[in-house]
Amino acid sequence: MNRLTASQITASLAVLLLGTGGALMMGAGPIDILLPVLAALLVLVICAAGPGRAEPAMSPVQAEMPDIIAHPDARGLLEGIADPLMLIERGRIVAANRAAQRLLGAHIEGEDARIAIRHPAAAERLASQAPLAEPVMIELVGLGTREQRWQMRIAPVGEDDNVRRLVHLADHSGTHAAEKMRVDFVANASHELRTPLAGILGFIETLGDPDLGKDDETRQRFLQIMDGEARRMQRLIDDLISLSRIEAEKYRLPDGAVDLSGLVAEVVGVFRTSHGPRGREVEMEIAPDLPDAQGDRAQLSQLLHNLIGNSIKYGRAGSPIRVSLSDGPNGLLRLTVADEGEGIGPDHLPRLTERFYRVDSGRSRAVGGTGLGLAIVKHIVERHRGRLDIASVLGKGTTISILLPRFAVEEKALAAKA
Repeated sequence: MNRLTASQITASLAVLLLGTGGALMMGAGPIDILLPVLAALLVLVICAAGPGRAEPAMSPVQAEMPDIIAHPDARGLLEGIADPLMLIERGRIVAANRAAQRLLGAHIEGEDARIAIRHPAAAERLASQAPLAEPVMIELVGLGTREQRWQMRIAPVGEDDNVRRLVHLADHSGTHAAEKMRVDFVANASHELRTPLAGILGFIETLGDPDLGKDDETRQRFLQIMDGEARRMQRLIDDLISLSRIEAEKYRLPDGAVDLSGLVAEVVGVFRTSHGPRGREVEMEIAPDLPDAQGDRAQLSQLLHNLIGNSIKYGRAGSPIRVSLSDGPNGLLRLTVADEGEGIGPDHLPRLTERFYRVDSGRSRAVGGTGLGLAIVKHIVERHRGRLDIASVLGKGTTISILLPRFAVEEKALAAKA
């Protein structure tokens, strides 16, 4: 019941007095008038003592809208989103899906949003109770783990006086890593090409000098250096093209049957005959009666050339390079290439398959390395759905093991019929 205003009370008393006076003039007795007057005054007092503020009447649409938190499907709606999602009311998290709880902790419901998210870039927005005209986007770095990058979207929910916010977190770590990789790749490729090209241009300019160009010994020395730099650029471009082709076929599983035993023997034979004394130090051990591998023969040959070539370049002269092929776990074939040399420190191992990453840049360039060999190996292994493992001990050497799938007997029979 609503409380009467002063004007309503005054009007009611005036009508009551006029009615009473009229009754007396018409000859009514005082007793006949007293009871109705007392009843009217009692009703007037009750109305005047109602609630302190008149509430505006709700529209039919507002009366039918349930509270979003109380709705039985509210939790299911939050869980239907794979990304972290939270509903915040007056700075506190009133609901959070499982993804948000995995990221920030299972205890975050009911907690201050600034304490749960703990990021300076988000604190002010999460604490603010000012109305939002439109959603707000904030980039967060280091939420969850140090390397993760998130985009936080804060959107208003319901009426402004509820001060509710829907907070959605989208993980952009992969996109950022891909963009960084692209930028690094362009920068590294440009640097690798610029260095030999600058040398070639300098020697050409020198040979163009009338005086220096007459010196046959100087000319021959410069031409030899220019030839080496040009071949280095050619190897780099060949490796870049090869890497691009492998990545283009990354999601197409090779379906050919490859006699891996015969391929290993063939590649080892090439190194023994074409790499002088160091090539003759390549040893081979192949288990008998091994099945074919499922793969791309050209790419597996390239993989072997890169692995054995690296061992020849970086292994200790006079030490053996052991290439072995045997049965591996879970029905896979195990290919291993091991050398004896300086080894690789544990800090470098996780980055060895990155493009252009070198443990010793000066030594790598001196032996003709492009910095792409192990990156190519990694992508070939990934395309073949295999596994790559690199183990190294400083002062002892490095062992690279690769597990490759066998060619299924059923597929071999189908291939024979075709």
